[in-house]
Amino acid sequence: MITLSREVYDTLVSHARRERPEEVCGILAGDYSDHARVVDTFRMENVASSPRTRYEIDPGEQLAVMETIESRGYDVAGFYHSHPTGPDGPSETDRSVATWTGYSHVIVSLNGSNPFLGSWRWTGESFTPEAVCIDRHGERPL
Repeated sequence: MITLSREVYDTLVSHARRERPEEVCGILAGDYSDHARVVDTFRMENVASSPRTRYEIDPGEQLAVMETIESRGYDVAGFYHSHPTGPDGPSETDRSVATWTGYSHVIVSLNGSNPFLGSWRWTGESFTPEAVCIDRHGERPL
């Protein structure tokens, strides 16, 4: 299970809508465990050569953000990206380039008239769906 504050949920959907038709990406900060709790997001630049159908985070920028998250006393809780035209779940491309075993991978799909936000844990071989809980009273302390 992953819990997002309402502000985090709104930020992810807004980021995906603003950058459409390109995919967006970023890192989720909070508490990492079997039940991750996300309190903040860090937007990353999508440096993929085909940003409409893929995302890629610059490794140097990723490391710097991860260090910032940890220096503030939080964990990397997972990662997020968008699918401007679907699918609602992980794509074959997502599966072929997945890393960070055990972490949540949140996807915002803008395929329908309303956004869909789902989360999956990467097992090292496949994505396993996980429940998403929106905490309307969560704070954003970072």
